[in-house]
Amino acid sequence: MLEAEFDKFADEYRATHARNIRLSGESPDYFAEYKVQEVAAALAAHDGASALDLLDFGGGIGTSVPFFRKHLPGTRVTCADVSHRSLAVAATRFPGLAEFTPFDGIALPFPDGRFDLAFAACVFHHIEHDRHVSLLGEIHRVLRPAGRLFVFEHNPLNPLTALAVKACEFDVNARLIRGGVMARRIAEAGFAHPGLKYRVFFPKALAPLRRFERYLSGVPIGAQYYVAAQKR
Repeated sequence: MLEAEFDKFADEYRATHARNIRLSGESPDYFAEYKVQEVAAALAAHDGASALDLLDFGGGIGTSVPFFRKHLPGTRVTCADVSHRSLAVAATRFPGLAEFTPFDGIALPFPDGRFDLAFAACVFHHIEHDRHVSLLGEIHRVLRPAGRLFVFEHNPLNPLTALAVKACEFDVNARLIRGGVMARRIAEAGFAHPGLKYRVFFPKALAPLRRFERYLSGVPIGAQYYVAAQKR
């Protein structure tokens, strides 16, 4: 997870991403929004909270920021990333909608218990696997008691996902993580009750079938998955 690796893609990230996912028939915004919708639905089912302090870990060029505003109104968003250039692009795209804070890839520059909610959208496959638990521990540290964590990742068991990642320029050093492995690492970092759900089973051409996806959440062939957990 090197700053330079993402700085060089920051200005062309959206176009590169769009080319890479063209077989899905969807735009980058579709994939960004569904993740925030999943979080909003989970929070509504849990306690209905929406006005929160949220950490977007690895927030990059701010792709999720407008959807936090749309689906979690009143939430105060802080995007943290190792790429200064990506954060500069995000601040230009979404002025006033979030704070954009660089960090060194080791320690988050926030006090203990700063946030109610942490969110990571397809970030950890860019990070060396032996550093996952320590960084998840940093996220645990900056969450308040009973704070929630949502980690979304690509599913290596889905062949189209694996192919897309292999072909993607900014995924050249990526190593995908199985859902069960990510759930265990989150538990090792001190989080309680990690729950794993698979998502994105149907391309746009089969969009009418997406209403059935909630019944497939335990089937490990979705293109992506997420793990939700809570600070002990």
